Amino acid sequence: MAESLPPALQPPVAVALAKLVKSFPGPNALPGGLWAEPKWDGFRTTAFHDGGTVTLWSRQGKELTKVLPDLAAAIADQVPPGVILDGEAVVWNRDRLDFDALQQRMVTSKAALPALANELPASFVAFDVLAVAGHDTRGVPFSGRRQLLEELARDWAPPLSLSPITRDMDLAKTWLQDLPATGIEGLVFKGDQPYDAARIWLKLKHKDVWDVVCAAVIGPVSQPQALIAGLPVGGELKIVGRSTVLSTKTGRELGRHLRAAGPGHPWPGEISESSLNRFSKDKGPVRLNLVEPVVVEVTADVAWSGTSFRHPVSYRRPRPELDPSEVTLPPELTKRHR
Repeated sequence: MAESLPPALQPPVAVALAKLVKSFPGPNALPGGLWAEPKWDGFRTTAFHDGGTVTLWSRQGKELTKVLPDLAAAIADQVPPGVILDGEAVVWNRDRLDFDALQQRMVTSKAALPALANELPASFVAFDVLAVAGHDTRGVPFSGRRQLLEELARDWAPPLSLSPITRDMDLAKTWLQDLPATGIEGLVFKGDQPYDAARIWLKLKHKDVWDVVCAAVIGPVSQPQALIAGLPVGGELKIVGRSTVLSTKTGRELGRHLRAAGPGHPWPGEISESSLNRFSKDKGPVRLNLVEPVVVEVTADVAWSGTSFRHPVSYRRPRPELDPSEVTLPPELTKRHR
């Protein structure tokens, strides 16, 4: 008889989350020491195999089974009933993770989905287990859950895989530098804790430094609240993202390098919030104060859509000595979307 899931773990269930940190955590940052694993750039997905039926769910509680039928079929074939896996649905495009290809599944028609799945198949990377053989494992410390997960994954074949993990923090620092070339966003750190639907883990994102063109701001030109970043895309200076909120001091310092734009500015004075952040629930307009272009230095994570940064960039400093017309689209960003 196929194992069923316990009543307390009927989908969807709330998942454990990670708190963002700005530097590598110390050895005692979490109870029981640290494990480090890659931070995957995909859809956080919980997979439920309940009595022979597989369903997939997002972190927000939306069912993903219909948009990831290839993964649901693989889990039904390779994972026994009574199991709940926590992991990430990803798409590999050549040797890089391709978030946009995964996102495309959400807007593709049912008729066109099989061809898309065949061209760019999805993979599932498991990094935790919430139930085994119909028993709730959330109260088991992470080290025990990892052993259970490794046993489950012993005979897996693609598109299922087990997320690598290490207690060697020197190796983890190497991962942080080397893995972003494949689209990995950074690292997640876990302690030897029970599974809890709270921010019990830590995450550290890899950041690269870029020169971009600031040609508009949100808020007063003399003390902007955020800058709007531009890069040449397709031969034109395009809006590629916004910064995180600037402190009063930082905004005032940046404002000293800004001048209100004259006629002929290539950008509109108003854009939609969703054009700056596709995940924003606020779809209203954002008023821009256009300025004469000036080069600024920012840090950004590896999430690049091909035409914009998916997450806000962090402002570092002005570069008034550089000519905005000489700023180019970094080749590293072009490679990220091939």
